[in-house]
Amino acid sequence: MLTKIELFSEESADKAAEILKNGGIVAIPTETVYGLAANALDENAVKSIFTAKGRPQDNPLIVHISNFEMIKPLVTAVPTLAESLAERFWPGPLTMIFDKTDVIPDVTSGGLGTVAVRMPASEAARAVIEKSGFPLAAPSANLSGKPSPTTAGHVFEDMNGKIPLIIDGGECAVGVESTVICFDGNKIRILRPGGITAEMLSEFAEVEIDKAAETAPNPDERVISPGMKYTHYSPKANVFVVSKRADEFRKFRESRKSENAWFLSCGDYGSGFVNFGETAEIQAQRLFKLLRTADENSVETVYVESPDKSGVGLAVYNRLIRAAGFKVVDE
Repeated sequence: MLTKIELFSEESADKAAEILKNGGIVAIPTETVYGLAANALDENAVKSIFTAKGRPQDNPLIVHISNFEMIKPLVTAVPTLAESLAERFWPGPLTMIFDKTDVIPDVTSGGLGTVAVRMPASEAARAVIEKSGFPLAAPSANLSGKPSPTTAGHVFEDMNGKIPLIIDGGECAVGVESTVICFDGNKIRILRPGGITAEMLSEFAEVEIDKAAETAPNPDERVISPGMKYTHYSPKANVFVVSKRADEFRKFRESRKSENAWFLSCGDYGSGFVNFGETAEIQAQRLFKLLRTADENSVETVYVESPDKSGVGLAVYNRLIRAAGFKVVDE
C-alpha cells in the first residue's frame, strides 16, 4: 500500500473522510499524539486498527467525537459531573469512561461494558470526524509498544505501507496521551494521567489516582483504560528511570559515562546530558520524540532523571515508567 502524507486542509480532510466511510483507516493529528482512526461503530474497520498496530485486542480504544451531541447514542447516561467536566475541558485532552450502548462494538471497547470517549482540541481531528459523520476509534498511530508519534514523520516510520493516508497537522502540542478518568459515585478516579491534571479536576470533585499510574498492574487484572496493562512507549534502547536529582544525577552519569547511553536531565546540566526539559509541560512535549531519536542514534541505554510527579509531571512519569518496563534505579 502506498502511504501518502498530506498537510491538513479541507481537501485532505475530505480524502480522509472518504477512506473512513469506506471502512478504511487513516492517521490524524490530535493535540496529544497522532491517532490511527477508523469508524468506531464498524467492527471490521476497528479490527483493521488492531492489525496495523499489532495491538492486543483486550486493550480498549478511545472513541473520538467532534461535538457533545455525538455522545448521546454511544452511552447509557452522562452524569451531571461529566457534563460539568465536558463543559470545562472539552475539546481537550480528557477522556471519560461511561457505560456503553449496544451501538459500540465489543472490539472497540475491548469486550467491556464501558466506552472511553473524548473530544479532541485539534481542528484537524474534529474536521475529519465531522466530515465522516461518525465517531472515530483512534489509538496512537504507532506500532504497539513503541513510543507514541507526535509528528507525521513518526507515523510514517511505523505505518508506511500499512495505511493509505496520514494527515499532517504539525507537531502535537501536549505530547502525551489524554487523561483517562472514570466515575465512582461523586468521585473522579484517574486511570491514566495526562494533560488535564488531578489538580484541575479537584476543582469539581474529590480525585483519586489509580495505583497503576505509577506501578505495574496485576497482569491478571482486566483494565478499562488504554495504557494501563502493557509495557508501552518503549524504544529499542533499554530505558531506566533514575530516582536521583540534580547533583546526584550528575554523579550517576560520571559512574556510567563509558556506556553507549543517553542521560536525560530535567534541566540544562551541560555537556554529556540531553536536556529533557525544565518543566513537566516541556518534558511531555519532548518525551516520545527523544525516545525515538535515541533509536535513530543507535543509543543502547537511556537513563532518565525521574521527573517531579505533580501536575503534568505525573503523566510524564507514567509514560516513562512504562517505557522502562518499570525498571527504576534508586541505589
